[in-house]
Amino acid sequence: MLSDRSTATVRATLPAVGAAIGDIADLFYAKLFAAHPELLRDLFNRGNQASGDQRKALAGSIAAFATALVEHPGTRPDVMLDRIAHKHASLGVTPEQYEVVHTHLFAAIAEVLGDAATPEVAAAWDEVYWLMAGSLIAVEERLYAQQGVLAGDVWHTWEVTARVEETEDVATFLLRPAEDTPPPASRPGQYVSVQVELPDGARQIRQYSLSGAPSARLRSITVKRVRGQGSPDGEVSRHLHEHTRPGDLLRVSVPYGDLVLDHPDAPLLLASAGIGCTPMLSMLEHLAQEDHSGPVTVVHGDRSPADHALRADHVRLTEKLTDAEAHFWYEVPDAGQPADRTGLVDLDGITVRPGTHAYLCGPLPFMRAVRAQLLEAGVRPADVHYEVFGPDLWLASS
Repeated sequence: MLSDRSTATVRATLPAVGAAIGDIADLFYAKLFAAHPELLRDLFNRGNQASGDQRKALAGSIAAFATALVEHPGTRPDVMLDRIAHKHASLGVTPEQYEVVHTHLFAAIAEVLGDAATPEVAAAWDEVYWLMAGSLIAVEERLYAQQGVLAGDVWHTWEVTARVEETEDVATFLLRPAEDTPPPASRPGQYVSVQVELPDGARQIRQYSLSGAPSARLRSITVKRVRGQGSPDGEVSRHLHEHTRPGDLLRVSVPYGDLVLDHPDAPLLLASAGIGCTPMLSMLEHLAQEDHSGPVTVVHGDRSPADHALRADHVRLTEKLTDAEAHFWYEVPDAGQPADRTGLVDLDGITVRPGTHAYLCGPLPFMRAVRAQLLEAGVRPADVHYEVFGPDLWLASS
């Protein structure tokens, strides 16, 4: 809990800091990478840095945390903290790195705010930072302990055993531990980090959802090649598509992620768009293996049937369930596609049962639209769960 004195200072300065937080984030990253270029090379996503998405996410998370402290004292924004902590744990972030961040973040705050960054203001925001950092460190320590690893020691070597071309731009890689040990425990919907060495020597990391059931001896990731539209292609997805073949070795983290199937006894709605189908396929396969008998509604939107990765699995796993139905929308449909399933996903006409828990994954506009329709249908906001691939810009813009 923020002290009374700091609460008053943060409340008074939050508008000014909020207005400058984008400039603070820009300067922070410039200072951080100048002092520690290895962090940009081997930890941070260079694509998200170039696009500015990571800066927006950082600014949004700090502003959201500070606002929560002053508007809802005595409570923490645990959903936000858990999502950040899972991502940090998948990267192997350590407590010591929070000291590094603090040094350069507060140097940026002092420089951007100038004379407004009085000792009282700096002390109040320092308290905000360490409340947030301390909360994240505690959650990350718990996550590491759950996987039986030390802080930062999340990496294992996995062998690619097979590769399946799902669509023109999507490939599935089947993996097994190279050390011939059991795969780390995972839950339906979680992801792993994959680290590859690029031609310039950088070891870039990206997260990919596990697209198969957690009980499988072999694990699978389904990777969409990110093609830049006015910007460079995705570095890691391009490398995997162009260079990774059966027999190759990959550095893969233990699984993390907070979009997990926590409410199997409730009516379920699994909504995805594009490559966002991957965590939903993991959930569906798990439900099928467990002979799940409750109601499940599967919703997916895509450019066309040919672009719908894992479409056959989407259909097959839905059909294996006792009380499940699938609804697919395509912007460019095949002949015979019903008119009400052409275009973007629209839940009008889809039965949303009382007590439904919804799980969403896909582009941000898709998730915002589906969430709004679910709330209109009576789903509680707390029962809508989502996963963002990349920085959480939903949080940053909220």
